[in-house]
Amino acid sequence: MAKTAGKELTPMMKQFFDLKAKHPDAVMLFRCGDFYETYCEDAITASKILGITLTHRSNGAGGKGDEMAGFPHHALDTYLPKLIRAGKRVAICDQLEDPKLTKKLVKRGITELVTPGVAMSDNVLNYKENNFLAAIHFGKSSFGVAFLDISTGEFLTGEGTADYVEKLLGNFSPKEVLYDRNRKQDFERNFGTKYFTFQLDDWVFTDQTGKQKLLQHFNVKNLKGFGVDHLQSGVIAAGAILQYLEQTQHTQIGHITSISRIEEDKYVRLDKFTIRSLELVYPMQEDGKSLLDVIDKTVSPMGGRLLRRWLVFPLKDEKPINERLDVVEYYYREPEFRECIDDQIHRIGDLERIISKAAVGRVSPREVVQLKTALQAIQPIKTACLYAKNPTLNRIGEQLNLCESLRDRIEKEIQNDPPQLVAKGGVIRDGVNAELDELRSIAYSGKDYLLKIQEREAQETGIQSLKIGYNNVFGYYLEVRNTYKEQVPPEWVRKQTLAQAERYITQELKEYEEKILGAEDKILSLEGKLFNDLIMSMQEFIPQIQINANIIARLDCLLSFAKAAEENKYIRPVIDSSEVIDIRQGRHPVIEQELPLGEYYVPNDILLDNERQQIIIITGPNMAGKSALLRQTALIVLLAQIGCFVPAEAARIGLVDKIFTRVGASDNISLGESTFMVEMTEASNILNNVSSRSLVLFDELGRGTSTYDGISIAWAIVEYLHENAKGHPRTLFATHYHELNEMEKNFSRIKNYNVSVKEVDGKVIFLRKLERGGSEHSFGIHVAEIAGMPRSIVKRANVILKQLESDNAQVGTAGKPTKEIAGSREGMQLSFFQLDDPVLCQVRDEILGLDVNNLTPIEALNKLNDIKKIVSGK
Repeated sequence: MAKTAGKELTPMMKQFFDLKAKHPDAVMLFRCGDFYETYCEDAITASKILGITLTHRSNGAGGKGDEMAGFPHHALDTYLPKLIRAGKRVAICDQLEDPKLTKKLVKRGITELVTPGVAMSDNVLNYKENNFLAAIHFGKSSFGVAFLDISTGEFLTGEGTADYVEKLLGNFSPKEVLYDRNRKQDFERNFGTKYFTFQLDDWVFTDQTGKQKLLQHFNVKNLKGFGVDHLQSGVIAAGAILQYLEQTQHTQIGHITSISRIEEDKYVRLDKFTIRSLELVYPMQEDGKSLLDVIDKTVSPMGGRLLRRWLVFPLKDEKPINERLDVVEYYYREPEFRECIDDQIHRIGDLERIISKAAVGRVSPREVVQLKTALQAIQPIKTACLYAKNPTLNRIGEQLNLCESLRDRIEKEIQNDPPQLVAKGGVIRDGVNAELDELRSIAYSGKDYLLKIQEREAQETGIQSLKIGYNNVFGYYLEVRNTYKEQVPPEWVRKQTLAQAERYITQELKEYEEKILGAEDKILSLEGKLFNDLIMSMQEFIPQIQINANIIARLDCLLSFAKAAEENKYIRPVIDSSEVIDIRQGRHPVIEQELPLGEYYVPNDILLDNERQQIIIITGPNMAGKSALLRQTALIVLLAQIGCFVPAEAARIGLVDKIFTRVGASDNISLGESTFMVEMTEASNILNNVSSRSLVLFDELGRGTSTYDGISIAWAIVEYLHENAKGHPRTLFATHYHELNEMEKNFSRIKNYNVSVKEVDGKVIFLRKLERGGSEHSFGIHVAEIAGMPRSIVKRANVILKQLESDNAQVGTAGKPTKEIAGSREGMQLSFFQLDDPVLCQVRDEILGLDVNNLTPIEALNKLNDIKKIVSGK
């Protein structure tokens, strides 16, 4: 037998280790009476994460025994989320029988395995975020991927290249990812180590297992009805998720009513670099704002979750975008309609997660009342949409289901303000069940009933001092003073003799006692049964309520767009299939919110097309606003394509299929990648995937390497984008390399612009206005001065700058064509003497300091040797 702390295991500890062996990697919460306890390594882990006291179990021999830490069972909702957020898997082991009804060891079993990707508790979940569990299958020709949010029932699958799957992982941000344990190296090579993962056996990832799991769950003969039957790898990944739910004891999953295909061709492609650098969902700085923060005015949790999804999956079809814009405009023009929808959505709450809880039998009485309130709020929304002068809203009105029979049943059966737990009682209304009403009458009107018995018996027997009492030995009794002893009826049974009185019981009192003592337990049991019957009847309404939740979420998102448009003075963009982006007086939606009081954002025009002005090269000093201009263009396009109004005076957006950005430094130095390596990786990704409908933004490309390399690479990339056979992507290229301004002379669709500045008395004023033509000055030293650089350094830098400018007056002039440049185009003649290399500066100073006329041959050789040492670094 196994031993612990030098002693044989007790029966309970043996039970613990047997159950722990089923899930050795999980922290086990072992129910022991009124506490959940953890033992051994689990106790050490739990005490650190939860901040609870680490103690020891007595081993009965005066020794310390095993480590132990515990907390009251009713505090589970407080402590469980902390373990999950710390990335732990938690096995909940409950007592499977009433300890009062057994003299042996209480039966226990694992009732649930909670993991970061499989959580239902409100305390674990973020109400504005989906909690996705993902699975990845490494197929022969493609990768399969599936996502499930068990808290909402949303189930999605797709397949494609590793790059496509990585993009989906970035967009959906799963809390846990499953994969085949034999593919660990493949997983980490393709997707890194940033995800919380769990490995499953290889048999889970087979065609037969995957398909069988889905067919069995949905109770269908094939998957054609879901449109996923052709996604072999995607189906295997989805099957792995269902297998994992079985392993983690999540078998009540009736709310997972369908599975959908992630339709890649419907959405604008945004890679992880773009989502991060445009700060769509999260700001890069802790105290910053994301685009989501600015436009999220949703009032329901479902709306908040959907808006987040819309933001990373912009549409690329004209019709659905314009349908969204039509609804936003209708909200904008019809304040009464808008107010009605706004008021009712406020009443709805998290309809999606409430019905999912009902499916798994974890819904509380208060949540059931919230479900009724939500269904009541849908009535005026449905009416308002049906009568709206907008076809999209009319269709929404037709699709909303009032679920009247369920709504009315909840109204009839459940108290308006019930407790959170059924076990507290007082959940079911009076008049619902005759037996329950009778039990309540007995339990809560007992004193009145006993008083009636007392009065009746006193009258019939003539015993005026008769009293009814109760004790734990023989329950209710009639007490008669010795004075009236002779008047006691013969059917009364004497139970106790006191100095001054006698105590008796009667058959009527005994029967009533049994009723009154069992009534409260029976009430709780009966209320629990009636409540569960109601929950079971909700199951048939799950699909309709899920559709309602999705529709309300859409209405909420579009209402959010209307609110943001009104608050921030946005206008409706024109969406068409042209290849023109024409933004008049555009503004950056986030920066304009962050400006100090009294300052306003300087708007700018941007015009890009595929025929005359495909590539704009933007030069200008640091801090002038080049990066902001690039980002605002992408954000305006993106807002337009999610169906939102945009910050501009006018905007015509020719649909974009992909938005690529190489903006700002996003070094992976911790992974051993340099700034330049990251730049080149991101740039390669862009150049390999562009099409004629893409929008490309490059900011300061090439600054991670030497000036010459940087200019050469930047030139070659711009040239490639101009001459690309796959199409001419609309491109904004912000750069410090003024030499690139020469490209306008040689390439017809490249145009130079600069962000203007004004120099007054040696001080620079940033006008932040985009103007035609290139810029020749970067004002870097002025920026250093503003940043608080010591005056001596600023002064010295100015001296060195003047010296370099006079030494290198010819830098940037066009040279003659060279053999290396393809075709007959002119290349750049870069001056060797643009000496930003300190070694070359030292060599130059050595040469300039020589008096060649008076130098002896031996001195010349020695000097040459010195220069050689400088160059070689010896």
